[in-house]
Amino acid sequence: MSNKPSEKEDDYVARQEYVRLKKLEEAKHLALEAEEIKRLKALHQMRCPRCGMELIAVNYRGIEVDKCSECEGVWLDAGELEEVSKMEKSALDKLFGVFRK
Repeated sequence: MSNKPSEKEDDYVARQEYVRLKKLEEAKHLALEAEEIKRLKALHQMRCPRCGMELIAVNYRGIEVDKCSECEGVWLDAGELEEVSKMEKSALDKLFGVFRK
């Protein structure tokens, strides 16, 4: 008999961990002053989370996909991953074809 957790248990644990970490981050955000929040947003707006270079926004079928101008990472904002997951395979192939060299 395996002691390996079930997929539902893994999902539950991951969700609980996310909620715990999100609460910690929210507490940090409340502690920041409004001016510091504005400064951080301006500093990171449209910058790659991986390397810090500028992101290029491409609108594809109503979904704004951000691609890094340096490391070529592809980034999606909240809700966009769900929209991409609903696309048919042919549309996905075309979407990622936009980013190939």
